Amino acid sequence: MADLLDQLNPQQREAVEHSEGPVLVLAGAGSGKTRVITYRIAYLISARGVPPQEILAVTFTNKAADQMKERVAALLAESLETWPHISTFHSFCVRVLRQDIARLSPSESGQRYSSGFSIYDEDDQLRMVRRASEELGLGERIISPRAALSEISHAKNRGQTPTDIYGRSKDEGDERLAQVFRRYEEKLREANALDFDDLLLRTVELFYQVPEVTARYNRLFRHVLVDEYQDTNRAQYQLIRQLTLEHQNLCAVGDEDQSIYRWRGADIENILSFERDYPAARVIRLEQNYRSTQAILDAAVAVVSRNKSRKGKTLRTDRGTGARLGLYEAADAEDEAAFVAASIARSAGADEAGTGGVLYRTNAQSRRLEEALSAQAVTYRMVGSFSFYERAEIRDTLAYARLAVNPHDTAALLRIINTPPRGIGETTVRALQETAKQNSVKLGEALAQELDANRLPARALKALEAFRGILQALEADRAELSVGRFFKSVLERSGLAAALREEATPEAEGRLENLEELVNAAADAEQRGQTLEQFLDRAALVSDADGYDETARVTLMTLHSAKGLEFSTVYLVGMEEGLFPHKRSLADDAELEEERRLCYVGMTRARDRLIFSRARFRRSFAREAREEVRPSRFLSEVPGELIESLNESWAGSKPRFDWENAANSVDSAEEFLRKHGFETGRPRAGRYPAQPKRTAGLNFDPKVRPRSAWKLGAQVRHPKYGLGTVIECEGEGADIKLTISFRDYGIKKLVERYASLEKV
Repeated sequence: MADLLDQLNPQQREAVEHSEGPVLVLAGAGSGKTRVITYRIAYLISARGVPPQEILAVTFTNKAADQMKERVAALLAESLETWPHISTFHSFCVRVLRQDIARLSPSESGQRYSSGFSIYDEDDQLRMVRRASEELGLGERIISPRAALSEISHAKNRGQTPTDIYGRSKDEGDERLAQVFRRYEEKLREANALDFDDLLLRTVELFYQVPEVTARYNRLFRHVLVDEYQDTNRAQYQLIRQLTLEHQNLCAVGDEDQSIYRWRGADIENILSFERDYPAARVIRLEQNYRSTQAILDAAVAVVSRNKSRKGKTLRTDRGTGARLGLYEAADAEDEAAFVAASIARSAGADEAGTGGVLYRTNAQSRRLEEALSAQAVTYRMVGSFSFYERAEIRDTLAYARLAVNPHDTAALLRIINTPPRGIGETTVRALQETAKQNSVKLGEALAQELDANRLPARALKALEAFRGILQALEADRAELSVGRFFKSVLERSGLAAALREEATPEAEGRLENLEELVNAAADAEQRGQTLEQFLDRAALVSDADGYDETARVTLMTLHSAKGLEFSTVYLVGMEEGLFPHKRSLADDAELEEERRLCYVGMTRARDRLIFSRARFRRSFAREAREEVRPSRFLSEVPGELIESLNESWAGSKPRFDWENAANSVDSAEEFLRKHGFETGRPRAGRYPAQPKRTAGLNFDPKVRPRSAWKLGAQVRHPKYGLGTVIECEGEGADIKLTISFRDYGIKKLVERYASLEKV
């Protein structure tokens, strides 16, 4: 092991060797945090003699967990009888709950969970929320199921119950949400199902309710390691606290400057308050960066150091200063996309091994970039599109399998009761739901009761009888067949495969190939020793990040999706106020700090080259005219000497490109711009205001205002609504509209000349 430790720098080695008691490893971007975790696991086993099964390491994605497993195996270079448990938080919780969920207290109605519970994805959850709303007499015009589900998830991440929501309600909307929340929870219990949030919450609930279970896991896992600790939410924090009650052998690795998931419940205070929670903790900073050049690091640190909620680090590298950061100020969004596409096309020819990442704040920005890259014949991959397990035909097949495991799975039953079409219409389904409601039984039991009662039309009864026969046959197949053969049976018995063969279209053929690949995946899982239940769990927990292709030359993705990745060259596009930082963050200091951390994350994905771009004019939603936009404040936070303008070099090498016919480019960008009223990338007088000549460095004045007299982020007072913050300006002249976030009244859109606003 000594030879392995020699491969670590002094700070990494200290983090690996400090094996007793709590330790917080503040790992700056690109400083080797995964290396520390994997070497620490190997060190505990080889040098400290810790039995592998007493080590638990948790992270956030299957991909990260798999990489850890591979690296630990390579470091140990030996065959172990038992292995450390390395998994995602959710997978670990599934393991605990499969064994002990029945020990949870029953609900108020007496419902208990059993070990055969289903895991509901977003579609299943929406279906349950919609049904809960309908049963309460609340239509979609009264409460949106998707909005309600989002609020419910946020509440769960904060550890709040329906009672908590009702207690803090300010209006009828909150009261209705509390009612839907409560009914949704009841329906999950009835279906013996958990959503993703429940996997964490029910495990924490189990540890609090049953101390014997908590003590068992404290004895089982004597060493706990947590990756990306800054991204933990309240439930994950409580889970880790419970797992380390007896020994406190916790190694938390994270970076407060990369905490970017507040919107989904992550609490930066978990890492900022680590020493308060663990007074005996040692704090070790990893500040040696192995990814980026010093220019990139200096720029990124200069931006994030403006935040108040941080512990602070100084990043250094041995890779040299490197090139200055590039900045292209485009005439508009089309010009920006053309620049990015042409730059990538040129660099692809110059560096065959290089990779490019195009990062943007919102998914909506991808359209123009995709069109421009296609016009340049640049092959690219997108992260965030449908994953394999999100495809409709795959979800349908998995729903049949879930019902074979858990006959009470209401969402699965509703999904496939008439898929493929078998003559069971909405009227029949509503009759089944009414029977279930009147008799207080599960939907599957209601189906059996209706068949026995013989009340429905003969055609409906025949279809229901055939459907029940399919489910019974699959339940028998589950007990007799291998996992791969069971899925073959699902495809044939359900009629899914036959329906696609009969359709006989190229699209149907592709979907059939997807189903065949699912059978292959099931067979592979069985060879790895997985049961049907374990395969279904794995499929339910796959995330977008697991589908990232490291070999792709060019990747398009949001900044949130880019965390943990790296590219030779990074393009940070749309660097404009209201876009990045996003307009929703301008009225909230905590959200603005998170936007700044997001910028830091994007900047530190770059190894060799970092290029910013922004548009001077951008079309806002549903408006014909382009509007002038201000450069992002983050650009002004980068020291001017670290940035070079790319406008002049681009002006002399614009590609042949026509945005009016992107698929068949015939005009050069300059010809296109001239045709539409531009000269060398600048608007003609009379169309857009003349642009000031760029000077060396970046000297953006944060006080420069858009056409409205009110700049974004300005504090104002309204005679009725009180104090507020300007988050968007639209239009010009006498028709300027302001979108303002008021502290006590929420977001309002006002016409400036009628608003009687007072500057604070």
